[in-house]
Amino acid sequence: MNDILGVLSAPVDPETMARLHARLAREAESEGLVDVAYTVVDSPVGRLLLAATPKGLVRVAYQNEDHDRVLETLASKISPRVLHAPRRLESAVREIDEYFGRLRRTFDLPLDLSLSHGFRQLVQKHLPEIGYGQTLSYRQVAELVGSPRAVRAVGTACATNPLPVVVPCHRVLRADGSLGGYIGGLDAKTTLLNLEAAA
Repeated sequence: MNDILGVLSAPVDPETMARLHARLAREAESEGLVDVAYTVVDSPVGRLLLAATPKGLVRVAYQNEDHDRVLETLASKISPRVLHAPRRLESAVREIDEYFGRLRRTFDLPLDLSLSHGFRQLVQKHLPEIGYGQTLSYRQVAELVGSPRAVRAVGTACATNPLPVVVPCHRVLRADGSLGGYIGGLDAKTTLLNLEAAA
């Protein structure tokens, strides 16, 4: 009995744990048991959590949003079957890297917009129409979506955008040209705007 307890309580080296996790991820994916796959990548605006469902990329989260809390929200709103599965996000990681490397101006990823509804989702669907390196005011976006008086609602849609960077809410400014708010913080918004302006 002591021998069994000794084996079970023995420390497992990180390499073995990584191999076991990779095997678990492969088997879970092959069995269709992963509803939300995620990975975390480094970027010029900090560590980004990327999450995808079988429909497409569903979440991009800044570090200041608390990645653990974001994963809990995904588990409650989409499915508890959430797994760190970087292979499923290879295309998203590549396109994000190309964007920050100034090799990509638009994203070609399939998107899952199920975390937004109604007017917020409508606004978020139209945000990619704002060209790379260009900006619009909240009022101009309200006009773009056919609701010119819904300026505040556009601001809320941008503030709750579950796919920042990929769905470019950073390109929306106040009417006076000031930044307004941003889910990743004003430093991140400035970095994104400067990146695109320099291209």
